[in-house]
Amino acid sequence: MTSRTALLSRLKILLIITLFCFSKIQAVESNVRNEFNIARVKYGGGGDWYSNPSSLPNLLAFTREQTDVSTVLQEEVVELSNPKLFSYSYLYLNGHGNIRFTDREVKQLRLYFESGGFLHADDNYGMDKSFRREMKRVLPESEFIELPFNHPIYHSHFDFKSGPPKIHEHDDKPAQGLGLFLDGRLVVYYTYQSDLGDGWEDSDVHNDPEEKRLAALKMGTNIIIWRLRGGL
Repeated sequence: MTSRTALLSRLKILLIITLFCFSKIQAVESNVRNEFNIARVKYGGGGDWYSNPSSLPNLLAFTREQTDVSTVLQEEVVELSNPKLFSYSYLYLNGHGNIRFTDREVKQLRLYFESGGFLHADDNYGMDKSFRREMKRVLPESEFIELPFNHPIYHSHFDFKSGPPKIHEHDDKPAQGLGLFLDGRLVVYYTYQSDLGDGWEDSDVHNDPEEKRLAALKMGTNIIIWRLRGGL
């Protein structure tokens, strides 16, 4: 290894340690304030990353009402290239259209996962193909697997004996909860053919039956509680 290569390697390790410590400090500060928030991922490619605008505020409010978690009632928005990414322990991504990450975003999202971060991706119908493609760039060694129904994410607060609820029909396929793992840790939870975000929206947006909206909100709360308990 040349001296230049060795220096670059040491600098990369130092950067990882620095970012990891920063994220831990942010998490401690959040715990001191006893507040929890979700950051929505703003991505390129033309897809509507901003879809379902009332969904996350409603989910955060429901979680606050139903649990002892104090939540911030307004989502934040973050781009994957922004260093502020590492101050969030929980990312959310959804939409209907194409998703495209830059090379820089791919590297930074990978580093975010390596530093302990977590992403919930929620297919709002239409993003599946591009999302899988981009995640393969981020985690080329990982394959999506369906989580077993006894996984803690389905029983952290409310019980879901058959995985995530199906809110909208789409292709008439069953709802699935898929996961990507890194070093044995679930870093991406992908709700496919479920459309939880539509169920979190204001009741007059999609006119979903109340029982479906309630199921979606309960499942969203489960993901939050699972994450706050360590998310393994």
